[in-house]
Amino acid sequence: MDTSVEVVQRYLQDAIAAEKNFETQLQSFLKEAADEAAKTAFQEHLMETRSQIERLTGRLEQLGGAPSTAKNLLAYVLNLAPKFGLSGQEKERNTQNLIAAFGIENYECAMYESLASMASAAGDPDTAALARSILQEEKRAATRIWDMLGTVAHKGVATQS
Repeated sequence: MDTSVEVVQRYLQDAIAAEKNFETQLQSFLKEAADEAAKTAFQEHLMETRSQIERLTGRLEQLGGAPSTAKNLLAYVLNLAPKFGLSGQEKERNTQNLIAAFGIENYECAMYESLASMASAAGDPDTAALARSILQEEKRAATRIWDMLGTVAHKGVATQS
């Protein structure tokens, strides 16, 4: 039977793997971005994601754990983004990437809510506080992406006319 610390460590490893995967995706979205607002949003969230990885890794190390190479590799191979279902013209790429990013942000919101709740139940208020802090960052990012989706999609149609 796993101890509560081991369970928290596993959740942190999962969160780190997910964030590293999203970091790679954000780099790709940033390279493809033609829309300046989308490019700025991707760049800012890339920096925030790197900070989240550092904070999660620091907390995991405080608990005596280390990031899981196997989980990082698996997350990369499985590519958590729903982007595979999106196809279309190059001019639609900004919208497609925003849709994928919005889905990922909401996945991360659920992941951090779960981490915070589990850490609280495990008697780990420090990990719970970290998860709630990152959850707020993810909610802000999701809202920002949502707010620009319509405008960017409209621009994609306008450029095709």
